[in-house]
Amino acid sequence: MTPRQADGGGAVRVAELLDAARAATSLDYFGEDSFREGLEILVDALDVEADLNERGRQTAERMIVGSLTMRLRIEECYREHPEIDDQEVPAPVFQLGLPRTGTTALAHLLAQDPAIRFLRWWESSAPAPPPDPARTGDPRIAQAEAFFARQDEMLPKMRAMLPLSAEGPAECLPLLGLGFTSQLFDGGHKVPSYSRWLLQADLEPAYRYHKRVLKLLQWRTPPNRWRLRTPGHMVGIEALDKVYPDAQFVMTHRDVSSVVPSLADLHTTLAAGHTDHPDPRYFGVISTEVWATALERTIAFRDNGRENRFHDLGFRELQRDPVGAVRELYTSLGEPLAPAVEERMARWWTENPRDRYGNHTYTAEDFGLSVGGLRERFAFYADRFDVPLDR
Repeated sequence: MTPRQADGGGAVRVAELLDAARAATSLDYFGEDSFREGLEILVDALDVEADLNERGRQTAERMIVGSLTMRLRIEECYREHPEIDDQEVPAPVFQLGLPRTGTTALAHLLAQDPAIRFLRWWESSAPAPPPDPARTGDPRIAQAEAFFARQDEMLPKMRAMLPLSAEGPAECLPLLGLGFTSQLFDGGHKVPSYSRWLLQADLEPAYRYHKRVLKLLQWRTPPNRWRLRTPGHMVGIEALDKVYPDAQFVMTHRDVSSVVPSLADLHTTLAAGHTDHPDPRYFGVISTEVWATALERTIAFRDNGRENRFHDLGFRELQRDPVGAVRELYTSLGEPLAPAVEERMARWWTENPRDRYGNHTYTAEDFGLSVGGLRERFAFYADRFDVPLDR
């Protein structure tokens, strides 16, 4: 991003970013224009509110141009192969629940089942061209590994906070980011105007594009039994339901007095790579606001006749008996879980303990929060699901 210009500068910067994507691809069609409002709000928020340093500006520009570039390439794939749109995405299972509640571990367990399709990290950030089963050693895998290596060097705490791998399961945030309506952009940036706009934005176009990408990804690499995850799906659950009316959900649960400070710590750590003045208290406040809203919407959605589409899973239950917890999930979905797959899940769990990359410490007070205040604010959630206290 470039420093803020005079009136009209935001429109100029957006035009420059669009032109940069066109120049990188020699393509011109971005698809429907629903993404432009979010792009404009994001660009302005990054310029005005995020206090980016030079590295942060360069990173933000690469991120935005990368999403725009990917839209161009996705649309070109559809232009060349319109039959992709005939693909079906039946009854996907979405992982919901607050961040830091075991969603990453659960996604890795589910990924051990070869009968399901999960979103791999390397293809989430670069879904076009679609994966080709006849091709070995896709260069995007090495590119993703290089990205993680740079992140480990710049932000060594991240490995312990959010263990990820190039070929492991990714969140849906990059796919929603193609519509510029995604927590991908505000997780490590102080952009309150964008974050609050996202809470009231129309997210249905982003989910339509999300489905467009899934069709592309499964076109040559089945199966089409998707297992997907992003806690942020709770913010737009009504929009998700319009696009995926047969979706099923698994919702993980944990004491918010552990969850919200952990999330604020993660976002502050990410921000430290983009600004010289990260603001821990801001991330405490915005995390509380966003996730209280997300839970309120999800509970209302469930209470409106959708309870039978949900399976609940406690953090403690997952830690105590991970394979048993997954077995119960499969039973609730009416699907078989082969003994060989259970063995793979058990092996992954043994080989990937929670403290494999060390631990990080913090307190709620580091982010302007208190354990008591969080529990009071989220009592509606803890009471609804009988969530036990962590301490």
